[in-house]
Amino acid sequence: MLFNSYEFILVFLPVSFLGFYWLARWGIEPALVWLVIASLFFYGWWNPAYLLLIVASMVANFVIGRLLSRFRQTSKPFAKRATLVTGIGINLGVLAYYKYAGFLAANINAAFGSHLAFGEIVLPLAISFFTFQQIAYLVDAYQGITKEYRFSHYALFVTFFPQLIAGPIVHHGEMLPQFMRAENLKPRVANLSIGVSIFAIGLFKKAVLADGVAQYATPVFLSAAAGQEISFFEAWGGALAYTCQLYFDFSGYSDMAIGAARMFGIRLPLNFHSPYKATNITEFWRRWHMTLSRFLRDYLYIPLGGNRRGRARRYQNLMVTMLLGGLWHGAGWTFVAWGALHGAYLVINHAWHKVRKMSGRWLAGPSVVGRFASWMLTFVAVVVGWVFFRASDFDAAMHMLAGMSGLNGISIPNAIYARLGPLADVLGNLGITSHLGQGRQFVFTYLWVIGLLTIALIMPNTQQIMRRYRPALAGHRTPPGAGITIGKRLFQRLFWRPTTLWAVAIGAIAALGFMALTSVSEFLYFQF
Repeated sequence: MLFNSYEFILVFLPVSFLGFYWLARWGIEPALVWLVIASLFFYGWWNPAYLLLIVASMVANFVIGRLLSRFRQTSKPFAKRATLVTGIGINLGVLAYYKYAGFLAANINAAFGSHLAFGEIVLPLAISFFTFQQIAYLVDAYQGITKEYRFSHYALFVTFFPQLIAGPIVHHGEMLPQFMRAENLKPRVANLSIGVSIFAIGLFKKAVLADGVAQYATPVFLSAAAGQEISFFEAWGGALAYTCQLYFDFSGYSDMAIGAARMFGIRLPLNFHSPYKATNITEFWRRWHMTLSRFLRDYLYIPLGGNRRGRARRYQNLMVTMLLGGLWHGAGWTFVAWGALHGAYLVINHAWHKVRKMSGRWLAGPSVVGRFASWMLTFVAVVVGWVFFRASDFDAAMHMLAGMSGLNGISIPNAIYARLGPLADVLGNLGITSHLGQGRQFVFTYLWVIGLLTIALIMPNTQQIMRRYRPALAGHRTPPGAGITIGKRLFQRLFWRPTTLWAVAIGAIAALGFMALTSVSEFLYFQF
């Protein structure tokens, strides 16, 4: 079931909400069990057969977590460590089978000419997210940070439907205390109005903006997959259109998840915070898929040694972390390449900061021109990475990059070229030619791109608009001087309030998003 579907908006969400608060009159346990049942129904709507998988995964991890909690009070460090390793191994083994078995078999067959096959394996929805979430729980239980004695509570932590399918990746200690609060057992108008407003904004982002610009990205990547030569402006138009599509798709999902949870009085961790405003790649990862970045840092980068074992080891750890982060997103070499690119970006960024610090320029704040150059370099690097993220294979990615670098020529539609007057001669002298057709596609592609990038770079995001009401946990803290500040003063007073004007505005946004549901599409992160 999708957030952006009639079934979810008109039936599932209202029934879940009303059932929760009706049962809460008889105590917290019936209400929590209801949410578990509703969440499992939400998950099973896609494929009921995989309900058995997620339930079995929860039971196994609950039992292992209980064992780890008991070991904490004994003097058996080896047994405790072995239990943790076994638990993590089981989780990763299941994930590897469903997500990577086919990829592994294909590469072994290509390398050795064998015929290894695992049959048709359908990737269970959300397996990457609930696997990582439960691994984090086991590690926290091992460290004595958390424990759980009721299976219904643990099941709700794993399956709570607003964050089940595509995150955020939450910690046990972040969620359960909220469900146990007495004030959340009664519906509150403030939570409902805030939640509905955030959900409506997210729906608009997904259904109107992300799905609207997708039609200008998909044909270009399909042409690249077919081996066609793509010209400079066509390639950049497709890459930028996908850059905007992914941004508003993930931002819209994140808003809808936070909004749906807030209706129940629950604050989810912030997972998305204007990443295209970042002026370096480190800041980008502090803003993009923030809970995944947190997981990779806490449970992979730091255990590998982090930055504690010298500069060379730190760079190695960054590369390993990002390579595995790329592979987590998908079983394909394009995702590995995307992870390797971002690992290299981070290494270069840390090395550059080290050079600036050693040269004494660290204390000098960057100029306006320097900040813009830093933002532009970061943005272009991210766009190049998205080409691998979106491309169907390496050949398609190379076709896209060849076009973006101008190797296939630079041309614009003749309908536009003919109207440039003397400027056409200047462009001709620069080697820019014209071609027949695609004038409308060209114009609308760049109108969408310019419009959406303006929103992403200038407008405040949903969390900033709702900032007076603490819409999410652990809000993003931007270091002094970080991020571009275009439009900051212009929109610094744009914040949500429970007024008639805002009610009308949110109603209009919700109506536009609802009317766009005639062509329902999955969120891009559902495939991971």
